[in-house]
Amino acid sequence: MSTLKKTSDSTLPGISISPFTTVFPESYLQNFVHNTIGDDLKHVLWFHADSSSGVPPLHNQFTSLGNLQPINDVLHLNKLLKKANLMLDRDGYYILLMETKKSRKSRIYGNRSKVKRRPIYLFDFLWKRVLPKTFLNSIYFKITKGKNQVISLSEALARLIFCGFEIINHEQTGRYTAIIVRKNRQPENKAEPTTGMFISLPRIGFNGEVIRVYKFRTMHPYSEFLQEYLYENHGTNDGDKIKNDFRVTRWGRLFRKYWIDEIPMLINYFKGQLKLVGPRPLSEHKFLTYPESLQKARIRVKPGLIPPYYADMPETPEEFFESEQAYLEAYHKNRWKTDFRYLGKSVYNILFRGARSK
Repeated sequence: MSTLKKTSDSTLPGISISPFTTVFPESYLQNFVHNTIGDDLKHVLWFHADSSSGVPPLHNQFTSLGNLQPINDVLHLNKLLKKANLMLDRDGYYILLMETKKSRKSRIYGNRSKVKRRPIYLFDFLWKRVLPKTFLNSIYFKITKGKNQVISLSEALARLIFCGFEIINHEQTGRYTAIIVRKNRQPENKAEPTTGMFISLPRIGFNGEVIRVYKFRTMHPYSEFLQEYLYENHGTNDGDKIKNDFRVTRWGRLFRKYWIDEIPMLINYFKGQLKLVGPRPLSEHKFLTYPESLQKARIRVKPGLIPPYYADMPETPEEFFESEQAYLEAYHKNRWKTDFRYLGKSVYNILFRGARSK
């Protein structure tokens, strides 16, 4: 566990920080950085900041930045990350530390008995994770000043991508996780994503029009910016869902299993943007991973609440694409008959064969 001590210097190469710094397993941090970016270790300007005003400009031989202040103590995290991005030249590295949600839970549990740890964790959950997502969030941040926030690894990585970085490596040791990213573009200019329970997501609709699909949140905040990274590094299970998708929360998996998260999509249905049966509305990134012929066929049909794979239950990416292609071809021949047939098969598979969303 980290402590604070007064120091004016450190064994970390090139360190340039304030008199107070968090003690960290320096040998681990040096090895982790060295093994990831090699000799560039000596070009890292280390600092200690919990706000954007504390990010130093690069000078002399320094080409990369390393912040020893865990991001859990940063009130306006995106502002700090964007400031770091602007200070770096393209391909410059940024190194940061964090306590993940998982590590926090382990720390709270510690050696406590079940009788003690459960109420403590429940209070921490309500105070640190629920309250900041409600209309009372201003009270929470006024009291805490943004210190000791709960942040998932998924949210941290996604925020970094949103702020113009690409993920290079991340590794946990003890309480903290170290993350190394590299600047590959300017920060996003778009509005900050919402972090509440009710969300709207851009999806490709009829004739390629972008529509906003309404859902209950099942993933950690900013997760949409992590989709390409996970797709490239994890792949998919069946051509649709990403393998080992750690963006999904525990309660989110329950919501997905019983389609609770999709109840708000009825708004899109009544607005005429979705029909009852049809291909699932996809994000632009996911849409572009489909074969070009299937992309063209998809936008000729309005997306649906119940996708055709519930009727066919494909198990491989090839079978998944074949399922959609077969539905689209049949739909253009006889719309009402096709949707009625697929609806009946989907309902049967859901009720009697255990078909579930994942």
